[in-house]
Formats: sequence, structure tokens, C-alpha cells
Amino acid sequence: MFSFLITLEILISVILMVVILMQSSKGGGLAGSFGGSGVGTVFGVRRTADFLSKSTTILASIFVGLSIIINLFFLPGKATNVESVIQSGGTPTSAPQALPPVSQPAATPQEKGK
Repeated sequence: MFSFLITLEILISVILMVVILMQSSKGGGLAGSFGGSGVGTVFGVRRTADFLSKSTTILASIFVGLSIIINLFFLPGKATNVESVIQSGGTPTSAPQALPPVSQPAATPQEKGK
């Protein structure tokens, strides 16, 4: 089941990339460079833009929803239940070491002459 959902997720992501790149921008989009300028003649220019916008929204929603479902329910390796060190409340293995005493620096020859 996990492999099927991952394959479906990859397929949806590729289709989503194609649909996004087919949308025309100020430069004409990818549709004009691959001979896709005839796409607007199938539905009409306005209806094609609406179709591509709606399909982008639907595909993006499916992509996000499927990602959440995969991560919550089908992610492999989720069955292990390991406690962290903080949760286990372990005691430290050794006592903290005390700092060495601070000594005064020796006087330099210039300070002795003053």
C-alpha cells in the first residue's frame, strides 16, 4: 500500500508540474515554446485558463492531502517506540568537576617599576 501511495504521489507531482508550466504568463509560458499554443483553440483561451487554474488547485490539494495521509498512517519505521534520555530520567554518570581556583596574574616588570 505504501509503495502504491508513493507512486501515486510522484505521478500527481509530475502532472502538477506540467499543468503549472502549461499556464501562460506574461512571456507566454511553456505552452508557446512546445507548440502548445493550439491548446487554447480546444476550449477557447479563457476556458483553457480557467481549466488549468482549477486543475492546478485540485492537483495541489490532492498532493498535500496524500502527503499528510502517507506521513500519518503509512510511514514505515513508525512502530518503534524508543524513549529519549530526557524521558527516561537517567541520572548523570559522574558528578560535575569543580573549577580550579583562580590565581592572580604575576606582576609584569612595567608594573613593578611604578
